[in-house]
Amino acid sequence: MPFETWLAFCVTEAVLCFTPGPAVLLVVSAALPRGAGAGLVAGLGILAANAFYFALSALGIGAAIVASQELFHAIQWTGAAYLIYLGGRAIFSGRSSEAPSVQPRPLGRAFTRGFIVQTANPKTLIFFTALLPQFLDPERAIGFQVVVLGASSVVIEFLALGVYAVVASRAGRLTDGGWIDRIERVGGGFLVAAGLRLAIVSRSD
Repeated sequence: MPFETWLAFCVTEAVLCFTPGPAVLLVVSAALPRGAGAGLVAGLGILAANAFYFALSALGIGAAIVASQELFHAIQWTGAAYLIYLGGRAIFSGRSSEAPSVQPRPLGRAFTRGFIVQTANPKTLIFFTALLPQFLDPERAIGFQVVVLGASSVVIEFLALGVYAVVASRAGRLTDGGWIDRIERVGGGFLVAAGLRLAIVSRSD
């Protein structure tokens, strides 16, 4: 694979990763009240979903899913409903003032949420199905190129999500315990917004 092609892919991937979407909003909503660790674990779930979609795209299954309008929209609406559910629960499950501290939650839950949200985002599948072939050279070993681009994509998105997680975590630490409920509700609002955005996005985007 020519270096210029790889570099172009990395630049494109970086721009897309730093553009706020459901994945970024999920990481921010996890890191705001619970710290960068929770945000990074959610990010690992997102990356696992990306790797899953990368494999589907490499096998040609992704194109078949995108071509099926019913399945495509089923994935889209499932992801939107799940995001709105998570956001609504965060908004309406306020804590009492006598117990202002954040109760620890299993980090595995953050990973699972990240995986589900990213898997249910059909734009992720479109990205790997439509964009990936543009950077593959049919005259060279396809398998090696897919591995290189996939690994590059994972590294770039991990760094991007890590930046969002650290910034959100520091913003959360600037507030005292009395603001915990509000921070939770802000994170929930991010998730609801991401769900609504996912629900109204069209296939042509």
